[in-house]
Amino acid sequence: MDSAKPEPGLRERKKAATRDALSWAAIKLAVERGLENVLVEDVAAEAGVSARTFNNYFGSKAEAIAYRHLERARQIAVRFRECPAEQPLWAALTESVLGHFRALEQKPPDPVWQAGVRLMTEDPSLTGEFLKASALADHEFAVAIAERTGTDLGQDLYPRLVAGAVSSAIGVATEIWLHSDPPRPVIPLIADALAQVSAGLPAP
Repeated sequence: MDSAKPEPGLRERKKAATRDALSWAAIKLAVERGLENVLVEDVAAEAGVSARTFNNYFGSKAEAIAYRHLERARQIAVRFRECPAEQPLWAALTESVLGHFRALEQKPPDPVWQAGVRLMTEDPSLTGEFLKASALADHEFAVAIAERTGTDLGQDLYPRLVAGAVSSAIGVATEIWLHSDPPRPVIPLIADALAQVSAGLPAP
């Protein structure tokens, strides 16, 4: 199945860049000040746009922060669709997930990113938006898996089960990474989680 999509145009790229800037600004300010001490106007100013522009992209600060979780899933799905068709499914999924996190590690360490992940997963005021973003992220994975396996997203269990398993593996590994003392690198944790899931979770 040819699932190639046309490259986004300049307008779409600018909109994506603005959405990213607003999301990162919301995370940065929430980490620095506490979410309750950040106004939409503050986020907009940090990103260099108007509050009206913010409202064109997000309905709340919480939605802007949780967007990072959804965007991560979309970026992994793009990588997954680029994997060779002959590559086994779980190998392609693992390579796509780890490739995304390796790309993050190639950049200078960003404590705001780690603090933002902790914020998204632990702040009760973000729970609703994070769950919504997680559901959309699972759907992104499931669509890509259905395309690759020739299954029906509306009728077959398989693509949704695999998508949920991948999301859960990433989530559990990330949670352990956030709370490990002493600190542990996140990529081996994610690789181990995906390996265990793909093997059918044999008894330890």
